[in-house]
Amino acid sequence: MRPTTFKLSLAVSAIVLLAACGGQPPAPEQSPAGVVDGSRTGVGGPATGPTTVAPVTATAIDPTSLAALKDPKSVVFNRSVFFDYDQYVIKDEFKPLIDAHAKLLVKNPGVKMLIQGNADERGSREYNLALGQKRAEAVKKALMLLGGQEAQIESVSLGEEKPRCTDQSESCWAQNRRGDMLYSGEF
Repeated sequence: MRPTTFKLSLAVSAIVLLAACGGQPPAPEQSPAGVVDGSRTGVGGPATGPTTVAPVTATAIDPTSLAALKDPKSVVFNRSVFFDYDQYVIKDEFKPLIDAHAKLLVKNPGVKMLIQGNADERGSREYNLALGQKRAEAVKKALMLLGGQEAQIESVSLGEEKPRCTDQSESCWAQNRRGDMLYSGEF
C-alpha cells in the first residue's frame, strides 16, 4: 500500500469511528408509569424485578438550614464522627450529630455530601485505607437509614493520609480515627 493511500484509509477509518461514537446513548427501556426495566443490570445478572424511578425535578436548597453549617452554635457545625481503635461502629454519642445531618440532607435534596473516612497511622497503608472506607460507609449507611438519599452521599477513604494530629500519643491517634462530612462546595 502506498503512503498516501494508507493515510487516506486511516483518516476515513477515524472519521467513521468518530461518527459512530457521536450519537446519543440509548435511553433506558421504559414501561408505562415510569418503571424502568430492571431485568438488565449489566452486572452480575438480572435484577429481581422492575425498579420504580422517581421523576427528576429541580430542587431548591434551603439557605437557612445550610447557614447552620457555618454557625458554631449549631449541631451540624460539627462534621466529624470519631471511632474507637480498630472499629467502624458509630458510638451512641455521635447518633444525634448524624441525625441532625440526615435531617439537613432530607430538607435539602439538592445538596451533596462527601464522607472521608480516616484512620490513625498504626497499621499498614492498605489496612488503614480499608478501615477508613468502612468508617465512611458506616456514616453513609446511618445517614441513609435516617432519610438521606444515596445519590446525595459519597464515601471515600483517606486512610492515614490526612491526620489532624501528628503526635505519637493515644489522644492524638483518637483525633485521627474519624469520618468527616463535607458538603457541596467544600470538596
